[in-house]
Amino acid sequence: MIDIIPAAQRASRLLGAGLPEAQVKEFLSSYDACRAVFGIGATRTPAQLDSDSAITRDLCVQGWALLAKLPLKSARNPAEKAAGHALLHLLSDGSRRFFRQHIVTLYKDLTKDGAISLRVGDLVYQAAARLPGILPTQAEVDAEGELMQKDKDGLEINQGLFISQVMSNRETGYHLSRSMLRPMAESLQHLDEFVRNGKIDLGTVRIEVEGPTAYVYLHNERYLNSEDDTTVGPLEMAIDLVLLHPDVRMGVLRGSVVEHPKYKGKRVFCSGINLTRIYQGKQTYLSFLYRAFGMHAKLYRGILVTDEPDSLNAPQYEPEETQEKLWVAVVDTFAIGGGCQLLLVVDYVIAETKAYFSLPARKEGILPGSSNMRLQRYIGERIARQAIMFDKSFQADSAEGRLLANEVVEPEKIDQAVRDCVENAIGSGMVSAGGNRKAMRIQTESVEMFRSYMATYAYEQAFCSLSEQLIANLEKHWNAKERKL
Repeated sequence: MIDIIPAAQRASRLLGAGLPEAQVKEFLSSYDACRAVFGIGATRTPAQLDSDSAITRDLCVQGWALLAKLPLKSARNPAEKAAGHALLHLLSDGSRRFFRQHIVTLYKDLTKDGAISLRVGDLVYQAAARLPGILPTQAEVDAEGELMQKDKDGLEINQGLFISQVMSNRETGYHLSRSMLRPMAESLQHLDEFVRNGKIDLGTVRIEVEGPTAYVYLHNERYLNSEDDTTVGPLEMAIDLVLLHPDVRMGVLRGSVVEHPKYKGKRVFCSGINLTRIYQGKQTYLSFLYRAFGMHAKLYRGILVTDEPDSLNAPQYEPEETQEKLWVAVVDTFAIGGGCQLLLVVDYVIAETKAYFSLPARKEGILPGSSNMRLQRYIGERIARQAIMFDKSFQADSAEGRLLANEVVEPEKIDQAVRDCVENAIGSGMVSAGGNRKAMRIQTESVEMFRSYMATYAYEQAFCSLSEQLIANLEKHWNAKERKL
């Protein structure tokens, strides 16, 4: 979150690092201008967007110029660290105040009053073109991506602040949520091939259709089927394809057989987010949003297939119009982090007796997706807090584990359990599956609840993913310095 830098400390923190006094005064003057114009209770009009953008741009350009004068983040002495921290949080505070005032106007401009559905990545980069110097361009993010995570000052934080404000507004948040439920363009391009062949290889994800069931296999074997920028897009695409296939009635998620020495010849469901990629600075902030808004949301809410243009004035409380199918997750070995998050959005979980589930958010230093909202529905708030903040894991064959898994079977019986589950589900009809899912969500996770949660998630994750504590955690618990991509 944004730290408050007391007025009496601002100049001394920056000057204490040896930054030029004239530039420091200019930057602090720009920050004071932002606070004066975008103070709590201020009401700015759409006509003031350009002039207000100029005020905010001055702050950001000056702030990043000062940050560039400091050594790399990991090489800074205590005074330089204090200055860098103060600069980043003053920048973030000014930017958030600006976004808060003008987010609706900006969103309307970028989406043509809601007629265009933009994914979060397209939205932030089109906004960057509209707001140069305030939001980073793709090229700027790519350039910072060449740095180790410990040396990034946080260009992507303003992306999180921007999306957080989009989700904080009911109209724009609802519209973006719907936009992210639409099929990816790449999914539509592959659909005919998938329907024709009954299978498709998406690299880190593969799909095979057997009768009315599609089996989605995670294939990131080198990293024990972890999640990262190379898997999030293909897995969302796979979910799209299963939901769009006219003859498929349900989907099954399962990990592939891996070659890792410790688990050679075994299936592994998912080892969570690829911490090596995070440590080495290769994991983008937007990938967190793609998982939550796209991949997980489509598993839980289905896909929006209407070709009718959206509108910011669309009814927000009518029944959801998504096309849905049942999903089963099969947990071999373990479901860690993002793998465990998947269990919270599917309809049925089958696990082997020796498997375990965990959400090691404390050891990682990031938010575990939407688990903070969903996990307590399964195991209660007290145990959910223990799992997320005190590193509690669950053996599948335990009282708590069985709250997350519908069936826990011996490893040699898991394939038959999957076949029996599919046969039972398919044989019982499924006409009402989508309707029952929608009816359950009314009380468990309405669109309004999701919108409100994601406003917080987008904001907090932006800071967590770039914090020094994250780096310390990865080095302590993951031996990150010794790992290679």
